[in-house]
Amino acid sequence: MSATVAPRPVDSEQRPGVDWRVRLLDRAPFLVACLMLAVIVAIYGSYQTGVFTLDELNLDTAASMTLMLAATGQTIVLLRGGIDLSIGGMISLGTVIAATQFAEEPGSVAIWSVAILALGFSVGALNGLLISMLKLQPFLVTLATWSILNGVAMLILPTDGGSVPGWWVAFGYAQFLGLSSPVWMLILLFVFWTWFRATRLGITIKATGSNEKSAFLSGVSITRINVATYGLSGLFAAGAALFLTTQIGAGSPTIGKDYILPSVAAAVIGGVSLFGGRGHLAGTLIGAFILTLIGNLVFVLKVSSYWQPVVSGVILLLSVLASSVAEKAARARAQ
Repeated sequence: MSATVAPRPVDSEQRPGVDWRVRLLDRAPFLVACLMLAVIVAIYGSYQTGVFTLDELNLDTAASMTLMLAATGQTIVLLRGGIDLSIGGMISLGTVIAATQFAEEPGSVAIWSVAILALGFSVGALNGLLISMLKLQPFLVTLATWSILNGVAMLILPTDGGSVPGWWVAFGYAQFLGLSSPVWMLILLFVFWTWFRATRLGITIKATGSNEKSAFLSGVSITRINVATYGLSGLFAAGAALFLTTQIGAGSPTIGKDYILPSVAAAVIGGVSLFGGRGHLAGTLIGAFILTLIGNLVFVLKVSSYWQPVVSGVILLLSVLASSVAEKAARARAQ
């Protein structure tokens, strides 16, 4: 009996002989995101000095990194065709564990960091298992997990507080060769994605999101894919929690909720399809930068901060519209 082979994704960039216009349409949402980022940076630069410097890059990347990490995990889940709301609870729980357990000794920080990452992966894997074995909707399962994790976080630390070592906070701002730690982390995310998308797991996740029935008939274990997908999402959420503690120097039992919808929005703005099988991490990271820079732009323009969610919503709506139009046009031309 021959071994099963992971099916390839069905998007046009993976199929030989597809019209170049179809491929261009496939990339349209990502190109729109790049254009949005360029416009926002241009406007921001016209009102604020020093925008096009390494210092500004370091600051903006630090401000975006928690969202980038959370959105990386969310992107993997979206490519599978699911959604993960539990990242909010995992981020909150991760910060309070760090704030209450980290001691000055590096060994303590290392042990508890590994424990938080392991917890994140385990909770995510449990989500995937429940979704597969009980045939439940990802939205409902991860919503319940979010509530549980948030409750546990509040039991550990009812209000914002605790602390992490000063050297841990300093790590979040440390520089090497002129680039801050977050910028190096951003580079590592690109390296990870370049490797991951070429692995059997990465290919299979995207293919399963494109057509789950076809993937199943090709011999793919949907349960294993769900466990791996949501496990990775939980792992990145835990990583986001650890990085967040370098920025706030404390724990918060409710702070994770601020990253749930933005993690989805960043991915969608970057061209990741809500229906699975289409998108790249580069687009998600650009989407995270856009959402962060909107806040900066609102500040330098000296308008009410209430405009930030309004502008973010408009950009998200335009991105969804561009993605929908491009997908329909690509399918029509491909046929």
